[in-house]
Amino acid sequence: MNLLLSDDYLLQDYPENITNTIRSGHTTCLRFNRNGDYLASGRVDGTVVVWDLETMGVARKLRGHRSAITSLSWSRCGRYLLSACQGWRTVLWDLQDGTRYREVRFRAPIYTADLHPWTHNKFVASIFDEAPSLIDMSGSNDVKHNLPSAPKRTNTDADAATKEKQAKEDAKQMTTATVWTATGDHILAGTNKGRINIIDANTREIIWSEKICSSVVTTLRLTGSGRELLVNSQDRIIRTFHLPNLSAEDLDPDTIQMPLEHKFQDVVNRLSWNHVTFSATGEYVAASTYNNHELYIWERSHGSLVRMLEGPKEEQGVIEWHPHRALLAACGLETGRIYIWSVTTPQRWSALAPDFVEVEENVEYIEKEDEFDIHPQEEINKRRLDREDEDIDVLTTGPSKGYDEEVDGTGFRMPVLFNLGESDSEEEFVAVSTGTVRRRSLGEGQEGEAPGEEKATGGRKTVAAKGTRGKKK
Repeated sequence: MNLLLSDDYLLQDYPENITNTIRSGHTTCLRFNRNGDYLASGRVDGTVVVWDLETMGVARKLRGHRSAITSLSWSRCGRYLLSACQGWRTVLWDLQDGTRYREVRFRAPIYTADLHPWTHNKFVASIFDEAPSLIDMSGSNDVKHNLPSAPKRTNTDADAATKEKQAKEDAKQMTTATVWTATGDHILAGTNKGRINIIDANTREIIWSEKICSSVVTTLRLTGSGRELLVNSQDRIIRTFHLPNLSAEDLDPDTIQMPLEHKFQDVVNRLSWNHVTFSATGEYVAASTYNNHELYIWERSHGSLVRMLEGPKEEQGVIEWHPHRALLAACGLETGRIYIWSVTTPQRWSALAPDFVEVEENVEYIEKEDEFDIHPQEEINKRRLDREDEDIDVLTTGPSKGYDEEVDGTGFRMPVLFNLGESDSEEEFVAVSTGTVRRRSLGEGQEGEAPGEEKATGGRKTVAAKGTRGKKK
């Protein structure tokens, strides 16, 4: 009904105002699924929360990490969710029942972890002070493949001094961001020295490399078509590039070109950017600012600034654009709340009835001959009883007219969670007694621990009396 009452095609393509604010713990990162009906949020205590955007309620909570979530990635079908944390491990969740499908441990904290665009059994991870890894989970045991970070060198006939200098420079190259191409045949990697490497996923070798800036590359994003690349770096400039067709059969790595399209920056205030994202169609670029509470939106056709979103008076961290709508989600760094910007939709009441007409002023209404006839009470009761005898099917799921269906109608649907304790969103204040509240502590409720783990051995606790010391036996 709400979809029928809204004229989305008449609205603008970028959000205007804050329409919702949701909170469950202190959020550190966000990610929409492919269909746009769920929003995953990672918390500072290691809990992953999945939000239902239709009800703005918690659909599921996933507990398996012990430290802050740094990256989230959805599978194409929407059933699997990959989460990475600062505690050196990634977990692949099965949202059918909320269990841990696979778990992979590393030797350092993880910057980003991105699932393969066509299968949930592969992902690529960029790791702190380590080589990036390509992980294959298709077998019973996980297979890790280290990927190179050193750029591809073309001057093979250089002298020994030049080669030694290049070797020292290559040893300092570290990958800080990775993302799959749309086809899944190649991996795009950004380094701490401002380089972009294109890695062949089959041979796991760099086929092309180019330096685009002189500082650390922090974020890589692709449009839905995979033809444009968005790069954020610490030099306070956001860049967009046109990506060539890397899946062409006659692809020659020596002729690959990735032309620069636009540079977005604030030349007056010299602002740095916390996070960047593409719009649903790729026509706009949005960014959150460092030490500032405003969100910037540029359009790519002319490279001009079209909107500065002003919302809460706190700095915004990770921002994500809805994959189908003019809706933007951002998490506040101070409070951890999730703020949602969207377009205020005017309602189209003529969709309620075919003959409904909206008028500007009062008009004289001419009633029909039998429109307001008074029927006997017995006839009214008989009609009501006849309607009550009709069988109403409330179990069969009908096709949806929203964005949550695949083309063949076989999209994954998350089961309804009946445990209200798991589905409640957490408020900032907790009731202690009648009329008394206190602020919720960060790790209250043993959040972020894996299910089934107990702190006390054998399920029993021994509490020492006040003013005494516990004795060892």
